[in-house]
Amino acid sequence: MKRERKTRMTDLENKRITAAAKSDPDNLPLDDAMLSRMRPVAKVAPELVGMARGPGRPRLENPKQAIKLRLSPDVVSYFRATGKGWQTRIDETLRKAVGL
Repeated sequence: MKRERKTRMTDLENKRITAAAKSDPDNLPLDDAMLSRMRPVAKVAPELVGMARGPGRPRLENPKQAIKLRLSPDVVSYFRATGKGWQTRIDETLRKAVGL
C-alpha cells in the first residue's frame, strides 16, 4: 500500500478554511482565551470517559509471545483464505496438535 505524501497547506487554502469556519455561527473557532481555559475531560470528570484505571488495554495474565515462524506458503495461504483471525486459528490448530 502506497502512502500519500503529506503536503503543507497553502496560505490561500488556510484563508479559505478559516473564512468558512468564521462564517458558521454555530461553530466559531476557539480564541486563545477559550483554549487556555480548556482541560482534558479525563482529568476533570474521569467518570464520564471511563478513564479511572488509565488509558490502554488491561494487561493479560498470560500474554502470547511474538515469535518469527517460517511456514510453507500453501499453509499460510490456506489460513489467510479463512479470513480475519487466521493467526489465531493457526495457534488453535497447533494447540490441538500438541494436546492442549
